[in-house]
Amino acid sequence: MPTLSESGSFYDDDMIKVVDRLPYDGEHRCVKHLVLQASGCAGDDELADALHECPHLETLVVSGVQDLTDRTVVRAAAACPSLQGVNLSGCASLSDVAVLELAAKGLPLQWIHLNGVAGLTDPSVSAVARSCSRLLELELCDLPLVSALSLRDVWMFSRQLRTLRVARCHQLNDKAFPSSLGPDMPNFSMEKPLPPRPTTWLDELQPLTLHHTAHNLRVLDLTSCNITDDAIEGIVAHAPRIQSFILSGCSDLTDRALESISKLGPHLDVLMLAHVNHITDKGIIKIARACQNIRCVDVAFCRHLSDLSVFELAALKIRRLSLVRVHKLTDIAIFALAEHAQTLERLHLSYCDRISLDAIHLLLKRIPGLQHLTATGVPACRRKGVQRFSDRAPEDWDKDQQAAYRVFNHENVAALRRFLDKEQARMREAEEKNIIFKPREDDKLDLY
Repeated sequence: MPTLSESGSFYDDDMIKVVDRLPYDGEHRCVKHLVLQASGCAGDDELADALHECPHLETLVVSGVQDLTDRTVVRAAAACPSLQGVNLSGCASLSDVAVLELAAKGLPLQWIHLNGVAGLTDPSVSAVARSCSRLLELELCDLPLVSALSLRDVWMFSRQLRTLRVARCHQLNDKAFPSSLGPDMPNFSMEKPLPPRPTTWLDELQPLTLHHTAHNLRVLDLTSCNITDDAIEGIVAHAPRIQSFILSGCSDLTDRALESISKLGPHLDVLMLAHVNHITDKGIIKIARACQNIRCVDVAFCRHLSDLSVFELAALKIRRLSLVRVHKLTDIAIFALAEHAQTLERLHLSYCDRISLDAIHLLLKRIPGLQHLTATGVPACRRKGVQRFSDRAPEDWDKDQQAAYRVFNHENVAALRRFLDKEQARMREAEEKNIIFKPREDDKLDLY
């Protein structure tokens, strides 16, 4: 049997982590981490009974318990006074009752994930922000009922946060984020004011003015939130040390937002801008020159970008780069990556239809550390012999999509490079012998 320390608790060496099953008889008092992520690994009733017997539990992940109810979470809040982390993501049957109880018990919570708990509303999010003073990580993605009102409380009261994720919370707008304007600084505009229109109480909220700085915030995910350049300016002014900034789908942002982000300087490591359609080369160049430590960039579907953006990014020690559907890209951009981006590990070029196979071949030769390459929908990669090195397309894709699918991973990247090397050798031999070159699928070096 585990031994008790002088304080009455088990030694850390005696505590256990239970994954995708409920604790066996005799284990309950030793369980420190309970992780139930696999579908069907436990039922709500059984879990409720088990939690009542786990007083030393610190981590509870129950995203695999699809029928989880408020009752079980309430029981966990009462029976587990040492609870530091809770993941309730995907538990669609939960309501504000469960989260309000977690907040009310004064638990030493350091992280809480509530992604996809669609019934949650502002009172529960506000309660977490106001009550959990030790909170380091908060995830609130896919919550359609959460508005600016509760997120303002997060900014005001959760001052230790290192990670905040509010992706696809479509009611969030600029009022949910810190303002760059001082309390006595009206936002003058030269434009003629619009005619009066009916407003909601959310529209009437004053800009959020804060008198502290979120120096601890490192990860901020605002995917598909309805924000403008003003929100980005306020966020950067309030949280100047963000390392991962995820803004994919924030379609109203422009180069002015990128100018604000550039003020993060050497702190910025990851920047995701997929589907931010209004940005141009000017904004990306500003980022690349100001944020020298950036390692991961996603500018997929940014139709105004060109080779100029890639030139600037190639000069950095970039590791991951997504250029999906950046239609203006040409071989010149790929040559720049091949020449300068020696640290590149993952590159996404799908649907960049101006890129040639020769440019991709040069890239593979010059960057031996490349581990992942996507070139789906690139016409040059549909030539004979290339498809056999690609991963298999998803079965639910139609025939045309499967025919265009080109994703190369790990050893297949090296195998594709060797194949193209042999192809190039055959081509040169054919030129020397003045005979017609015919592409083939095999790896043989002979011409016939």
